[in-house]
Amino acid sequence: MGRAVFFRFRILLSLVTALGLLSLSLADDGTATYSSPPYVPTACYGYQDNGVMVAAANDEIWNGGAACGTFYSVTCTDASGACAYDAEPVVVQIVDYCSNCAATLVLSFEAFSAIADPNAGVISVDYEQ
Repeated sequence: MGRAVFFRFRILLSLVTALGLLSLSLADDGTATYSSPPYVPTACYGYQDNGVMVAAANDEIWNGGAACGTFYSVTCTDASGACAYDAEPVVVQIVDYCSNCAATLVLSFEAFSAIADPNAGVISVDYEQ
């Protein structure tokens, strides 16, 4: 009986690990920079205030405006040491468009500084909707 329980535990542990790796692989790689307030007007909402956990999307995400109102979880993955120690991912709402942007996302200052040192300017990130 002990071997059967151990075998089942190993299978369960393998499945949990595989699912965890799968969820990590669903994130896209990109870059992020930031802008400072005020965060209005925006391409999506004009002068409506959507708070400070907001972002502008580049062409890759924008999709002709379909990205308006979507939420993305953004994690700092920068290797230069710019990521905030023990930072949790931030969730931002797409409220604006950044045409011809070099960065994938332009985060609000508040969102950027929650995951990285603003002095870095541009960081590597993983993002997922």
